[in-house]
Amino acid sequence: MIFPPEEMTVNFKNQTAMTEGPPADGSVEIVKVEDRWSRDAFIRLPMSLYADDPAWVPPLLIERRMHLSSDNPYFKHAVVSFWMACRRGRPVGRISAQIDRLHLEQHQDDTGFWGMLEAEDNLETFRALLGTAEDWLRSQGMKRARGPFNLSINQECGMLVSGFDAPPAVMMGHARPYYGRRIEQCGYLKEKDLLAYRIDVAFEASRIMRTVVSRSKGRLQTRPLRKKHFREDMEIMRSLFNDAWLNNWGFVPFTEEEFEDIGRFLKFLVPEDTVRIAEVDGTPAAFIVGLPNLNEAIRHCRGRLWPWGWFKLFWRLKVKHPETARVILMGVRRIYQNSLLGAGLAYRLIDELREMGVRYGTRDIELSWILEDNAAMREIIEDVGGREYKRYRIYGRDL
Repeated sequence: MIFPPEEMTVNFKNQTAMTEGPPADGSVEIVKVEDRWSRDAFIRLPMSLYADDPAWVPPLLIERRMHLSSDNPYFKHAVVSFWMACRRGRPVGRISAQIDRLHLEQHQDDTGFWGMLEAEDNLETFRALLGTAEDWLRSQGMKRARGPFNLSINQECGMLVSGFDAPPAVMMGHARPYYGRRIEQCGYLKEKDLLAYRIDVAFEASRIMRTVVSRSKGRLQTRPLRKKHFREDMEIMRSLFNDAWLNNWGFVPFTEEEFEDIGRFLKFLVPEDTVRIAEVDGTPAAFIVGLPNLNEAIRHCRGRLWPWGWFKLFWRLKVKHPETARVILMGVRRIYQNSLLGAGLAYRLIDELREMGVRYGTRDIELSWILEDNAAMREIIEDVGGREYKRYRIYGRDL
């Protein structure tokens, strides 16, 4: 489902008729989110759950509302339902369940997804939430459940299982240490781990890097994103990503609308020289998108930009630049993967982004996420001094 128009409001406390699934212990009530009040409660729930967690970064409420609104192009190819768990009328958990038509077309595996999972440290609450999502997926003909995805694999995904002491980078998730244990107690097993690496921008090129870049130098050229040809370059990067990631686990292609949505975000926040496109013999072959770590700028805004949040955001992004950044997108065309030229493309793009980071006063760059079995990419990152500092897990179970 997609949330109804903003003007529709309903008293949440009177929504007992919308309860779905049997209460796990007689006190947990699962309520379907269908109105503005419950939507806002759904969005705000993490603020109470993480109130005493020094590593948590409150997301901007306006961004979360946009993410869950019908304006999100993800809803053009997916159907989603949302629920909250309440105990004595107080929200104590939340979850979504979604079916992505593009995933089913790509993989033909009858797999549905859950995400947006937040809950108190109570097994019965986790069982009630996951059980409700599973029942809904089963009713839609799905045979396997996988998560968390908030909402797509091309958005925020994975449950944090290590690296709890460090704040998350922009567009990456955070969790309490008990989440993974509770999910496993509900019958889920690991499907895949996603890794977050951190690179010091002061790294020195290794002998391997110098050799690979030198040998590929003649055929390889790079350039920044062209603001005057912004839509053309965004489409080039979308095509590169969909080709580069085609054979990767869980791949779902970006649609034109989804990449246009990313483009609006990049145009406002990202210096054009931190987006690089590499060409081989004049043909686009790889790209990288580096994003200032917005979480540094919004960490003390408490989810709001009014009245002083806008000033703080502008100051941190345009005047006192964030000390960290994140590579949110990267891809090397498949024809060059597992080749010397492909390694040269990756090394060159990472090094040029590092140079931009030095210029903007960046200390560390996060590369995430990286599939745990992507040995070639992990070797390149570790060769330039990258170290794994967070790990996110995707879980699955048969329905």
